[in-house]
Amino acid sequence: MKYFNKISLIFTFLLLVFLLVSIFFFAKQSKKDRLESLGDHVVSNFRAGLAYEMADLLSFSLALSEDGELKNALISEDEAKGYRILSQITQRFKKHTHIQTLRLQVLTPDFFILARSWDEGFEGMPIWWFRDDLRIFKGNKQPKVGMETGRLLTFKATIPIRSEDKLIGYLEVIKFVDEFTQKLRKRGIELFALMDERYLKHAELMRNFPMLHGHVIANQNFNQQYQEKIKLIDWETLLTKSYLYDKNILYLLEPMYNGEGNKIGQYLLAISDNDLKKYEKENQSVSFFTQFSDEDIERVVASWEHPYGSFRSGYDRDLIGLLPKLNIDDKLELEAEAKEILSDYNKDELIDIIISNKHKEKKIGIIE
Repeated sequence: MKYFNKISLIFTFLLLVFLLVSIFFFAKQSKKDRLESLGDHVVSNFRAGLAYEMADLLSFSLALSEDGELKNALISEDEAKGYRILSQITQRFKKHTHIQTLRLQVLTPDFFILARSWDEGFEGMPIWWFRDDLRIFKGNKQPKVGMETGRLLTFKATIPIRSEDKLIGYLEVIKFVDEFTQKLRKRGIELFALMDERYLKHAELMRNFPMLHGHVIANQNFNQQYQEKIKLIDWETLLTKSYLYDKNILYLLEPMYNGEGNKIGQYLLAISDNDLKKYEKENQSVSFFTQFSDEDIERVVASWEHPYGSFRSGYDRDLIGLLPKLNIDDKLELEAEAKEILSDYNKDELIDIIISNKHKEKKIGIIE
């Protein structure tokens, strides 16, 4: 009898051990599956947010490229006038919107600087020698936008400017990665925009930027505490799997491509456990990076092919479209200009704008 009791106790003990090991294994596997699923969704939202940044920059640039005074400055090679126009545009956006790092420059057809908004004294300087991305325009005169290398790594939209059918130059609209970094940070994501160190040959303004695993950190407002943690993680595993969970932080790696589709670096996203939990509670059909849904972002990207819509010009469309994205304080003066612009539209044009409204808001009343 004692023998059977002993066997029973051993069997029960082994069964409990097996159950505990199984629970631990399945709990660990469940956490792993949860992290992978969350990581996939964050990366998907990141790509959508990145596409939105590109589409927004491109549409804004297309509108600016139609400015008649800017074209006149190019045709007459009036450098002072070009500088005055560009600097006024950037100062206006700094004053009335959250966009603080906007830079504009106008190039001749041979890629010499005619004028730039942020400083004078570079007129006539060639930039083709350190801007490999401009080679595409030798055979293709279509607008392009992307994350581009140069003296700095930035978002750049390059738009051919034409007078009738003649190419008279190019407009470049430039944004730093730092504003995109700040937008992600508000959602609990720390971004490291990592440029491959081989591009340092021409990126002379980045040679003193910090390095991280063979890459240059391009955004200057990166999280320094996370930087120290990233130095200690298994980088090779992260490169292989594109995700890594280490010490309560989920790391996600996404390739960085320029406007021609060439890989130039990596986007590294770092999210703490607490912020992952907040993300799980949010409606995942809404974009993580903008106030718009994923469907809205798809419409924005699709709008590249029809930049003006029902508006008379790209400038009118972008000004009206910009208003819902601004803070209340930013809206006041731009709303006055928007009302002045729309006051020149006739009844049919206003009806077309309302009908084509993306958000399908219910309108009650009569247009007079």
